Amino acid sequence: MDVAHAKPSLDLNAVQRSNDDPSTSATLSITSQKLEAGDEAVSTAKEGEAEVEDTEYITGLKLWLVVGSLSMICFLLFLDLSIISTAIPRITSEFHSLPDVGWYSGVYQLANAALQPLTGKLYSRLNLKWNFLFFFLIFELGSLICGLAISSSMFIGGRTIAGLGGSGLMNGAMTMIAASVPLEKRPVYTGTLLGIGQMGIICGPLVGGALTEYVTWRWCFYINLPIGGLLALLLLRIHIPDLSMKPPVTLSLVAKMLPELDLIGFALFAHAAVMFLLALQLGGGSARPWNSSVVIGLFCGAAATAIVFVLWEKRMGDRAMIPGSMLRNPIMACSVGMGSFLMSTNISGATYLPIYFQGVKGVGPTMSGVYTLPGILSQLLLIVVSGALVPKLGYYLPLAVFSGGLTSIGNGLMSTLTPNTSTGKWVGYQILMGAGRGTGMQIPIIATQNALPPSQLPASMAFIIFAQNLGSAIAVVVSTTLFAQTVLSDLPRLAPSVPPQAALAAGSSAEGVRALLPPGSPELEGLLSTGGEFWVCGGWKDVRGKKQRDGEKGSV
Repeated sequence: MDVAHAKPSLDLNAVQRSNDDPSTSATLSITSQKLEAGDEAVSTAKEGEAEVEDTEYITGLKLWLVVGSLSMICFLLFLDLSIISTAIPRITSEFHSLPDVGWYSGVYQLANAALQPLTGKLYSRLNLKWNFLFFFLIFELGSLICGLAISSSMFIGGRTIAGLGGSGLMNGAMTMIAASVPLEKRPVYTGTLLGIGQMGIICGPLVGGALTEYVTWRWCFYINLPIGGLLALLLLRIHIPDLSMKPPVTLSLVAKMLPELDLIGFALFAHAAVMFLLALQLGGGSARPWNSSVVIGLFCGAAATAIVFVLWEKRMGDRAMIPGSMLRNPIMACSVGMGSFLMSTNISGATYLPIYFQGVKGVGPTMSGVYTLPGILSQLLLIVVSGALVPKLGYYLPLAVFSGGLTSIGNGLMSTLTPNTSTGKWVGYQILMGAGRGTGMQIPIIATQNALPPSQLPASMAFIIFAQNLGSAIAVVVSTTLFAQTVLSDLPRLAPSVPPQAALAAGSSAEGVRALLPPGSPELEGLLSTGGEFWVCGGWKDVRGKKQRDGEKGSV
């Protein structure tokens, strides 16, 4: 389909300009959230009886303080998304919690996905600044709980809260930029916001590795508190206009708004997703066998709740959390699938590659962050290149096919990693995998823009974000399940002196893995090769606690 024939709209033009300019290129999720929050806020403003357009703008120093504060908050959001990757090995070592490692990233994505369809509706009906600060407070609270965590369960709870708060930050920041400046100036300030925000993805593994190695992994989350508090104070002191004039919050307004939020659909989806992921975690983590009544009951409960969810969404029609009418469009369905799978490979790689570098290669957290840069940089570069190529070629399908093929090849090569894989190979494999993902990141949104009328774009963008987060949450948990099962089957053959349950009670730090065997043991290479093809999607747990209980001393 020729992109030149796309129907023009306010946000579509902004997205196209951002694709042509490297400084304003962004990932699919960021652009999608901008479309959802900005367009939906405008459209719903037209429907409200008391809502009229607000043409008040801010200028000068106040404007740059707002843009700078929002940009740094977006930086913290993306830093939080990637900083955990190099901290996970130490976290699992401290909490002895390998079966839970899938939840550390997965529950954040799941919480973000569950609340995502509601955030745009909240921004369209409530005050922008106070709504944004409320989401930011929830995000900061989640960071605080993660930093103070004394158990794996408490840490997972903190990640859940942070995910709920993070679901409203990017689209809120985009909407506030749109409300603060005239139409012709929005691309410049939006590009500034996105450019600074994306730096968090690059800095995350490096900052996380340095803090974990030289201070404590807890500062990967504490770092959000002082910086976030200062930014919130700056926003509090500046008046930020809304896209439309909104009535004050009253009980009658809340009563009118609640039916439009599809809270029943949200509750049904959350229960189905949690039961499904919990069944995978319990069965795959060897806590219970697959034929356990608890695991089977969770699978059955998830299936039954999912059926009820589908029936309820069908009844809600266009007001549903996931409008079914969009999925009947084949291009939309393919776009959702492509975006979901690309994000799944992205999150899985970011979560488990540092585990390979620390647990198998034996490097520290800082160097494991450095070692992940080839994939990150190639992905960001190809996002810019593909965004510039589509309008020049006039076709997006060749890039979609190229992205899928290259991503598959890159992931296939990554599955061949062993303890003896050379530097040139794992660098090259990451470049291929990152280039494949980067080429296809913006393709789903471009295809959707051309397949659907402008009136359906906000809902379609929200659904793509929803599918991305849900897919990545499932992928991380499934990856951990595959790895745990492989360890149980391979360890008796490759390292017979290491009990499988002891390995599953270990951590993924270099010292934790090597403490499983005495120094100079000939079984070390076999131990490091256990579950070889799943090293990019699984991990180890620390067994130093078990060694000490047994009266044994492990050393690196």
